[in-house]
Amino acid sequence: MNPQALAATRKGLFPLFYEGGAWRLGAPSFLGDPVTMTLADARDGALYAALNLGHFGVKLRRSRDGGASWQEIAAPAYPPQVEAAPEDKVPWKLVQIWSLECGGADEAPGTLWAGTIPGGLFRSEDGGDSWTLVRALWDRSERAEWFGGGYDQPGIHSILVDPRASDVVTVGISCGGVWQTRDRGASWALRGSGMRAEYMPPERRDDPNIQDPHRLAQCRAAPDVLWTQHHSNIFRSSDGGAQWREVEGQPLSRFGFAVAAHPQEAGTAWFVPAVKDECRVPVDARMAVSRTRDGGRSFETIREGLPQSDCYDLVYRHGLDVDASGTRLLIGSTTGGLWASRDGGSSWQTVARHLPPIACVRFV
Repeated sequence: MNPQALAATRKGLFPLFYEGGAWRLGAPSFLGDPVTMTLADARDGALYAALNLGHFGVKLRRSRDGGASWQEIAAPAYPPQVEAAPEDKVPWKLVQIWSLECGGADEAPGTLWAGTIPGGLFRSEDGGDSWTLVRALWDRSERAEWFGGGYDQPGIHSILVDPRASDVVTVGISCGGVWQTRDRGASWALRGSGMRAEYMPPERRDDPNIQDPHRLAQCRAAPDVLWTQHHSNIFRSSDGGAQWREVEGQPLSRFGFAVAAHPQEAGTAWFVPAVKDECRVPVDARMAVSRTRDGGRSFETIREGLPQSDCYDLVYRHGLDVDASGTRLLIGSTTGGLWASRDGGSSWQTVARHLPPIACVRFV
């Protein structure tokens, strides 16, 4: 039986099965190994898992039988550093696979995108057997000003492929702003006008090239509607990312990492607020989900089923996901908590309390 969701953790990849209205955990793959990202390709059923094995480097695995067995495939590789300009202080070396996404529905199965630390975007057209660095983005002069947000080096954490036209791809970079191609990576334009980086000196706060969008999300039914949980606040775009509007009125905190967009309702999105920089824990040690259903004009604070005392679970960028119906959601935390909702986030049920730290949850 194939899993309906996956949880990538510091000590393995856990399959999740939805049976009788409840979730159950299956036996993990790669037990003991850090899994930083996972992906399911609905076009051919393939599953992917990115591992960060420290001294042994970054590895990529693929399964074609629902996770019963895995094959090692090529990990993205940077060209030799000698090609870099002398002033490039970022090593041309793969540190982590931070995002994986399928190509568009109109592209052949096996077309994939991978976002990495230190900020390179890669593309595969053979299911990960080989990868090509997207030089048109990597060679941009603006990259010299990118810097790490949470990690020592910049990284691509979000890849949005426009469901109307797979040539249009938008990526989010910490800290390098939002970039978009309309020709499948041949050329790129810097987006992000309207974002505000409160961590920068006043004269640089509005610079789109040094923004830190923690995570990007797109409404599939209205792909011009984008959301970001930014380091400084929540922002929303209604024109495909060209202009962003700062969203005020979040009742708990403007800070957080995760965002999920409803696949059909352009006004609906979910966030997991937290106390920012110095602490990075839930506000008042009580976990909550924040939901807007009117494009950010108002927010609901949802706590039902979530821990409400002595809770220090942080939800990272990829720790929140919503399924294709918009009714089922998953949350995974840095302290191994896993929660599920089957009513659009109005209430939550505990799936697991003691998993390893969770980097990513994804529906299959």
